[in-house]
Amino acid sequence: MQIKESSEVYDVIIVGSGAGGGMATKQLADAGLNVAVVEAGPFFDPADPKTMTQLKWPYDSPRRGAGTDRAFGEWDQSWGDWEVEGEPYTHEEGTDFKWWRARMLGGRTNHWGRISLRFGPKDFKGKSRDGLGDDWPIGYEDIKPYYDKLDKLIGVFGTKEGRENDPDGFFLPPPKPRLHELFYINGAKKTGIPVIPGRLSMLTKRINNERGVCFYCGQCSRSCQVYADFSAGSCLIFPAQKNGGKVKLFVNCMVREVTTNEEGKATGVSYINKEDRKEYKLKGKVVVLGASACSSARILLNSKSKQHPNGLGNSSDVVGRYLHDSTGASASGVIPGLLNRKTSYNEDGVGGMHVYSPWWGDNSKLDFPRGYHIEVWGGMGQPNYGFGFDPNGMNKFFGLKVGGYGDSLRDDVKKYYGSVIGFGGRGEAIAFRENRCEIDPTTVDKYGIPVLKFNYKHSQYEINQAKHMQDTFEELIHNMGGIPLSEKPGKDQNYGLLAPGQIIHEVGTTRMGNDPKTSVTNKYQQLHDCDNVFIVDAGPFVSQADKNCTWTIMALSWRASDYIIEQLKQQNI
Repeated sequence: MQIKESSEVYDVIIVGSGAGGGMATKQLADAGLNVAVVEAGPFFDPADPKTMTQLKWPYDSPRRGAGTDRAFGEWDQSWGDWEVEGEPYTHEEGTDFKWWRARMLGGRTNHWGRISLRFGPKDFKGKSRDGLGDDWPIGYEDIKPYYDKLDKLIGVFGTKEGRENDPDGFFLPPPKPRLHELFYINGAKKTGIPVIPGRLSMLTKRINNERGVCFYCGQCSRSCQVYADFSAGSCLIFPAQKNGGKVKLFVNCMVREVTTNEEGKATGVSYINKEDRKEYKLKGKVVVLGASACSSARILLNSKSKQHPNGLGNSSDVVGRYLHDSTGASASGVIPGLLNRKTSYNEDGVGGMHVYSPWWGDNSKLDFPRGYHIEVWGGMGQPNYGFGFDPNGMNKFFGLKVGGYGDSLRDDVKKYYGSVIGFGGRGEAIAFRENRCEIDPTTVDKYGIPVLKFNYKHSQYEINQAKHMQDTFEELIHNMGGIPLSEKPGKDQNYGLLAPGQIIHEVGTTRMGNDPKTSVTNKYQQLHDCDNVFIVDAGPFVSQADKNCTWTIMALSWRASDYIIEQLKQQNI
């Protein structure tokens, strides 16, 4: 097969346009570098009327918003899924991992809760705290300046709380708690669980002329037509282009591998154009991978050559290893004090939680080593059969005959609408070398590229943590005088612990470290084995935390971009 090779040599080729790739695009283009961005999905602009789904109602769709081809419903703006047609992945027998792929400009940042939490000082030194996993080669003080700049560039609401391991930042005014969140605050107080305003990257105040201000439609998962919430395309890539940056987008292009020369240095990437199914090569002085932790690992493992027989950057046999995701478990209950609510006012708020509970426990007194935070949902969201009103659940746990049709159904819906409160625990798992993704030697995708095979099992630590979550949720519902809407999951169900990957916070496949024998990149996310290749997604994470990882991905990507600029100026790469 003939491969078409580009004659232009870019200063930097960036693979992936999500949080890490988008941040690298903006910083490197703003510095005057000629940048090519290669994205596996199509172009997407949330302000484009042809793709915009905000402010539409379920009755605007023949499927009432349910959707048949998207896991999170028809209105969700993540063009991807757990299963992508023609792009399979496999599992080692007896193991499980669910891998979400987003296929669009901006990647997963078009769909996420936009919970924007800094890792704290303790989160970088896990082994020093409890002897498990490894410490990062950097500390909070190394990344703090980038968190600060990120807060100011993107915007995040919140309040200064002075909590040691939940660092404060530069905050916009937070929205007020809604009624169900006030009930939660009172219930949490009885158990001694802290509740503070959420920290989400949504603009409650104008920060520049390019982006609008949130008008509380509560539909952020659809992406934002006024750019009031953060997405990598609208907040990073488009501004880089408008500011005169040399940014060329290659969309619908699936990267096969990083190409290298006789010296083992990267020369660019090869990709399959999805529209004509032909293979092309781009040339670049530096290659930056931000395709997501598992996708970047896949690219490296498929980039085999005489100089890199085990895959690019994989002389340590660590690429793909130490894969881990946030833990997750949930519960919900009906709160009698929220029955028969008035519906003559709008309390939609932002598309996410106005308050949450950061980790409060002392792990030295518990049977699991790391913490979790609690995310809260409820209220009077856009009405449909599945939101806050489940007749089957009502019937089973109240002994009621809810449902039917006509006036009786309408009366029941009005009575119970807005009465449900739910909790999601999101915690830190321990990184183990055995949990990994690798190349399946017998399976390729529809583009002929070898696919990933996952081998992942939860440890007892994560299972014990999930039990603590369920006990906590049970107590919170009791404190609010509520009634659980499901049976409490037991030991045989791992206490409701979701499958790894299901929280979509996977990290750790190209971990950073000082020793090339036990890590893939150095502390600047530069490959030990190939100094003109960098990883700017969550792959270099040594450990997850009891926080969502996106804000740290972007801060580290900004830091790595500064290092790339410096190294290019000094002609070191």
